[in-house]
Amino acid sequence: MDEKQRTRGLRRYRWALVPAIILLIGYLLPEQLHIPVEDAQAHDWNHDTFWYAPWGRSGVHKGIDIFAPAGQSVRAATGGIVIYRGSFGIGGRVVVILGPRWRVHYYAHLAEFAPDAGIFVGGGDTLGTVGTSGNAAGKAPHLHYSILTLIPYPWRWDASPQGWKKMFYLDPSIRLLSIGTRAKAPTGRAG
Repeated sequence: MDEKQRTRGLRRYRWALVPAIILLIGYLLPEQLHIPVEDAQAHDWNHDTFWYAPWGRSGVHKGIDIFAPAGQSVRAATGGIVIYRGSFGIGGRVVVILGPRWRVHYYAHLAEFAPDAGIFVGGGDTLGTVGTSGNAAGKAPHLHYSILTLIPYPWRWDASPQGWKKMFYLDPSIRLLSIGTRAKAPTGRAG
């Protein structure tokens, strides 16, 4: 093997490390959660609805519904990059954020939404307002909030309906209740 071939091999090796380094950095970023509806508290959602079945066309409820008056501000539960903003089937008007630890935060049934895709938002920044879009039409205004992980947790797979999908969905209620003294949503922060 000559010097030129060895140099080319080392370059390929270095470039192969780049995705691994990016993955590691994304996983190590701290995730500081806030309740994503302004002035909401833990009693504003039913803690037993995550993975409740049967649940309409989706089969199981893969998140929680945080009830609030129509037009109440929806805030980013954590910082991240807005990867989608628009209409999305039964979710109606939605905002999707890729946050720390390679977790996707899904905010649905919004009346209005603020940030464009590709924008970085900080935890507590305004994303939109509580509404009844999508399959929430005719129901009490609420925010459907889900957390998905891009890195599967195979030990979460179980025999419940769609149980294999539990590898990718985290219970937002447990995550939000674990924040202790920050269990109240941020208020009055400009987006």
